[in-house]
Amino acid sequence: MPTYEYECQSCHQRVEAVQKFSDPDLTVCANCGGELRKVFSAVGIVFKGSGFYKNDSRDSKASAKAPTPASTSTSTPTPTPAPATTTEKTAPAKSTTKSD
Repeated sequence: MPTYEYECQSCHQRVEAVQKFSDPDLTVCANCGGELRKVFSAVGIVFKGSGFYKNDSRDSKASAKAPTPASTSTSTPTPTPAPATTTEKTAPAKSTTKSD
């Protein structure tokens, strides 16, 4: 059974009531006799089970699918050569100061 929250329009006191769907709404405040109105608030939602997340919607058979004929090739790809490295030594910088 759901729990409903009511608020008095006169004294602003809030009351919770556990009621069936078929039960009539509360209309009179027990504190002051004023008019009660239902208070609607956000409800927490919990998604349980499979099918709610991105990875649940994927078919496990689709990932284990056989390769297509275009992707199967008998030739071996040639490796690309590594860039050549140089081992040059640079000459020391010349001094531009005058010595007298």
